[in-house]
This record gives sequence, C-alpha cells and structure tokens, in this order.
Amino acid sequence: MTDDAVSNPVGTILMVALTILLVALLFFGIFPNLFDMTPSVIQITGVRHYDDETGRLNYDSRVILIYKGEKRLDNTGLRAVFYRNEQQLPAVIGTMNGNQFISTVHNGVQWIGGEGCKDSGWCFNQMMSIDLTDRTFFPNDMVRIDVIEKAGGRIISRSRFRASALAP
Repeated sequence: MTDDAVSNPVGTILMVALTILLVALLFFGIFPNLFDMTPSVIQITGVRHYDDETGRLNYDSRVILIYKGEKRLDNTGLRAVFYRNEQQLPAVIGTMNGNQFISTVHNGVQWIGGEGCKDSGWCFNQMMSIDLTDRTFFPNDMVRIDVIEKAGGRIISRSRFRASALAP
C-alpha cells in the first residue's frame, strides 16, 4: 500500500467546488436583483416627502413615474403593486386609469394624477403621480413598483428607486 491515492486530488477538487458555491451564494445574497430581467419601461423618477400646498414635511410618499416605452399602453388594463425595502405593501391600485381609479377600492393610495392616467392610454414620456398614504416611504427606503397586466397577470415593468434624503 502507498500513501498516494486519488483522495488528495478529489479532495482538492471538492474544496474548490465548495468554495465557488459558497462565493456564488454569498454574491447572490448580497445582490439578489442583479439579474432581474424584468423591463423597466415605467420608471420611478422621484419620491416626494413634502406637501405641495403647505411645503410642510409630512412624508407625503408621492411617487412620480414616467413611461419610456415605445407603444401606447392601455392604462385601464394595468394595476400596480408597491414594495418598501422589498416587502410588499398593502396599497391597492386596481387600475392605473384616473377616471376608473376613483370608483375602485384603493386602500393605502390617496390619489393618482398626471398625463399617464388620463383617457385610456399612456404614451412615451408622459408622467403619473401616485400619492400613497403619508408615511408610507421615508428617506433611504428602497421603493419598488411592479406594473402588471390585469389580463394574464404578467409583470410588464419593474422599477426600483432609493428615496432621497429630505429636501423640498
């Protein structure tokens, strides 16, 4: 019998494979959204903390969106889900059409407005404001919106935005 055996090279290969696996798990644990392939045609451009009328800090939680897609979107067939720091919020937005929104149950959302929610279409570079309940978002929160087609439930856009520090 000899002291040399296949266990030494096999052990080295197993240790290298285990190290690569641990590094990959750590990497994806730190950067879980790195390979999120969901398009971002509807983008968050800002989160407002100040009341427009009084200028008073009330953590207004008004999210400003812009549409950067090429084709006109039927806003009546869209709904939205919000997340704070990757935790889903109970805010209910059953339609992104302003006229239809009024008659829907919309807990956690005060109003929606802007060119993007008028009529039945949302065109390139049109904006929309969604005013969630005050104190929904705070500075440095990671805000995420998923815009979903009501027919079929497909996510057509996902956007993330770090709520800025306090500034009027």
